[in-house]
Amino acid sequence: MSIWEYANPVKFIKTTDRLMPYMAVGAVVCLVSGLIWGFFFTPDDYRQGSTVKIIYLHVPAALMAINAWLMMLVASLVWIVRRHHVSALAARAAAPIGAVMTIIALATGAIWGQPMWGTWWVWDPRLTSFLILFLFYLGYMALWEAIENDDTAADLTSILCLVGSVFAVLSRYAVLFWNQGLHQGASLSLDKEEHVHDVYSNPLYVCIAGFILLFIALVFLRTQTEIRARRARALIARERLA
Repeated sequence: MSIWEYANPVKFIKTTDRLMPYMAVGAVVCLVSGLIWGFFFTPDDYRQGSTVKIIYLHVPAALMAINAWLMMLVASLVWIVRRHHVSALAARAAAPIGAVMTIIALATGAIWGQPMWGTWWVWDPRLTSFLILFLFYLGYMALWEAIENDDTAADLTSILCLVGSVFAVLSRYAVLFWNQGLHQGASLSLDKEEHVHDVYSNPLYVCIAGFILLFIALVFLRTQTEIRARRARALIARERLA
């Protein structure tokens, strides 16, 4: 069985219909258990107090904001190379989800940073690149809406996705590229000095799993919606020509 079989819209819808309930239930279980565990059963940090618990929303949202764009990049490359419409529609479907994740990450980052930095916002390299990534999300979605021809829109948004991927990478590795900046290093790291204590990281892993499953379920659902909307537009166009 080839992965390209799922470029068939009918095959894609049938397969994702079977998978979505499991993804949705898994997301709910992981998010509820992870957030309750993290917010109510972990101690306050000796320096940051209870503020540190925003990590259970901020880190998974930031992770998914970046990886949603990288998923869009892969889907866009598939469209450019193989011209599979499902991949282009999957990229389009993921954009609003990634944008919401970016908003959550920026908002929770401000809430987390204000007590530490004394301000809601600083022009830190990672924060700035993350804000630019959000603007790319907005531009990507606006470009899809501005162009009537779906294939032309897919071509242009794929190019935009390639350019925006630079900022997705910068958002992830800005702390490593520039030593200056107030933003802390990665909360989850192979470096034991940077990696948060297990008492915080274990529920964080559960929350991350919940965000990943939620993202997959929403992408499946929205891609199905995009496929059906494309079919409806094609039918309307045929009727007008007839």
